[in-house]
Amino acid sequence: MATLVQAVRLALHYGETHLGVTDVFGEDVGPPLGGVFTATQGLKTAWNSPLDERGIVGTAMGIAYAGGRPVCEIQFCDYAFNTIDLLKLAGNQRWASAGNFDMPIVLMTPSGSGIRGSLYHSHSFESWASRLAGWKVVMPSNALDAYGLMLSAIADPNPVLVLLPKALLRMKGDKLIPGEPADADELSRLIDAPVGDRSDWVPQWPTVEEYFVPIGSGSRVREGTTATVISYGRTLPLCVQAADELHRDFGFTFDVIDLRSIFPYDWPMISQSVAKTGRVLIVNEDTEVTNFGEHLLRRIVDEHFYDLLAKPRLLMGKHVPGIGLNQVYEHNTVPQLPGIRDTLRELAEERV
Repeated sequence: MATLVQAVRLALHYGETHLGVTDVFGEDVGPPLGGVFTATQGLKTAWNSPLDERGIVGTAMGIAYAGGRPVCEIQFCDYAFNTIDLLKLAGNQRWASAGNFDMPIVLMTPSGSGIRGSLYHSHSFESWASRLAGWKVVMPSNALDAYGLMLSAIADPNPVLVLLPKALLRMKGDKLIPGEPADADELSRLIDAPVGDRSDWVPQWPTVEEYFVPIGSGSRVREGTTATVISYGRTLPLCVQAADELHRDFGFTFDVIDLRSIFPYDWPMISQSVAKTGRVLIVNEDTEVTNFGEHLLRRIVDEHFYDLLAKPRLLMGKHVPGIGLNQVYEHNTVPQLPGIRDTLRELAEERV
């Protein structure tokens, strides 16, 4: 099974072979490194840009205006903050031109905690991104979704931000990408660059196939009636584990929704689930002031107030300037399994 980052690489290879990707670029994206997390190793259209995030976004806009279809990378989302004005411009171009000028940019960037990256490599970006009107924003939690969402992002005429959860990049999926070798070691031999001299290395790409995950569609990864849990990215597997443990220990069953798309998001799936369970917990690791989960919470209260059996809850990161390098600091700054499990049990047991 491919890891999440291998799935991204396979999707980019499919994109430059079948979907018209003209450029894959960013800091250390081209040879010899192929991306700091190896997401772009061996791609024929990959090249290295200067260390200039504003230049990366501006160049992507220029390529798109000229008829290209670029995929660019900001090495860590922590360094996307100085591009906000350009991201806003990219987001309004199709709208301002009444659809006459497409802006088919894919901007991918690692986001979130989980690698002990300290102050400058642990931020979450989805709440900021959700305010960029005109952009679509996705965040996969597994390899197959990463592959399918990336293909959908490449094919979209709008700018799409692909947030990649740092903590899950090396996690293997539990479902094969269409055309992927079943043997993980074989896949690694085919597409992972060797350590050391890579001057003569050429990847042997498997014949992966078309697989699109529609942007805006969530995934119900567990089904139940006790409560609804909504998450994405790094915290999604933790929510699944918490739900499974509470089912084993207490018999509770939960609808666990992997949002997959921050915007547009799958409101029909959320709405149906909340109406069924009457209890809801939203979990992410962005900071707690103007968190994207607060928007979901507000909409749930607005549209399902009389369906709710208990106060809805939002578990999120602490509002601090950054995450410390020490593992204890990181664990106490963003949601972890014990806190998710305790909050979910409290929600399940709250009396009507």
